[in-house]
Amino acid sequence: MSPQSELLIAAAETAHPVRIVKAGVALDGRIAIWAEANGFTGKTGQLLVVPDADGAPEQALFGAGEAFDPMTARGLPTRLPAGDWRLEGVQGDAAHQAALAFALGGYLFDRYKARPERGRARLVAPDGLDMAATLNIAAACALTREMVDTPAADMGPLQLETIAREIAEGAGASLTVTTGDALLEDNYPAVHAVGRAAAPHRAPRVLEIGWNLDRADLPLVALVGKGVVFDTGGLDLKPAAGMRNMKKDMGGAAHALALGRLIMQAGLPVRLVVLVAAVENAVSADAFRPGDILNSRKGLTIEIGNTDAEGRLILADVLTRAGEHEPDLTLDFATLTGAARIALGPELPPLYTDDDALAEGVLNAGRTVGDPLWRMPLWAGYRASLDSEIADVRNDSAAWAQAGSVTAALFLQKFAPTTGSWAHMDVFAWNPRARPGWPEGGEAQAIRACFRYLSDKFVK
Repeated sequence: MSPQSELLIAAAETAHPVRIVKAGVALDGRIAIWAEANGFTGKTGQLLVVPDADGAPEQALFGAGEAFDPMTARGLPTRLPAGDWRLEGVQGDAAHQAALAFALGGYLFDRYKARPERGRARLVAPDGLDMAATLNIAAACALTREMVDTPAADMGPLQLETIAREIAEGAGASLTVTTGDALLEDNYPAVHAVGRAAAPHRAPRVLEIGWNLDRADLPLVALVGKGVVFDTGGLDLKPAAGMRNMKKDMGGAAHALALGRLIMQAGLPVRLVVLVAAVENAVSADAFRPGDILNSRKGLTIEIGNTDAEGRLILADVLTRAGEHEPDLTLDFATLTGAARIALGPELPPLYTDDDALAEGVLNAGRTVGDPLWRMPLWAGYRASLDSEIADVRNDSAAWAQAGSVTAALFLQKFAPTTGSWAHMDVFAWNPRARPGWPEGGEAQAIRACFRYLSDKFVK
């Protein structure tokens, strides 16, 4: 993976300008002639390199459309010729966001495939940019994407634990790990049930990072992540097409860990708990079954209607554990439902919360940093779809409710902390199509929005 620190530089002796050009803006002289000859109109994302008399790059024109969206600069690192570049025609926060976008767009997953050696485009940091903070954000998103891109054979529960340990040690935080049958002793029965069918070296575990916990004067933030390292569907086996990308089913854990690291790096004035349930939903003689009744840490019994609705089961236990810390704010991340994609597609994660101020704060933060979410309803009328005749709740909602992402969120709400506010994000964590700056594969969604919200809320 290419370090984002190589993409942004503090200064350069010479740097070619990347001119941000709005649609319809007239250009002058030979630049206008070159633009017309090459069909450059300033359309959003359009890029035209202008050569000098010797044919070497002199400058580049980058289309802004009617209004410049800084996130379109994600496409620049892979499209510009090698060399040093600087933004021209954009200032202030928009320039800073474009620099971050440039760093995000340079992500390359090359763990398993050698890439041809070639020079790289680098961007000179705009005036006033906090380089360290910008690179930390880019690195958090890259960590998430790299974890999601890594195949399950190399990203099992133990590897999630190793990454959590590195993050905790780097921040001077604590890490508690509960593994295998110890999950039953420590009252994580649902996590154990989902993960017990895996091979012994891929035993299920709960990871808990604690930071600043001795600072009782600070608000407590809990981050919770779904870490299903591979999801076969269990005994309700997925078809081959549905299983193809299930290495990404630990995307929620990747988001929680990366956001937690970012919070600690920034030194936000909070106490922090990061909780991850890391399991493989495998098939064996010991796999949990449709019709089983599982216990949960909260004491509610759960009837299993479908073993492929396993993510909400492990989240039930770790959300309950988060509640024992009495957090002021809980954010959970999970690649939870295909229904979320049907509702909103792969690029727009749904946000669920019953706290209007929290919802608006996160949505506004997402709009500010170009990391969009869409609020979906915790519709009370669908709660009855989770009723069971023989248990306190069922893990697959009744068919009449249909709204699978909503009912999954309603299930989690039963286990969410009752202190403070709670929000659930049903992220996809994946780009299903390749475009400049967004290669096909792992993607970080909602991390930048949540970090901006937390920074605005807690940094006075």
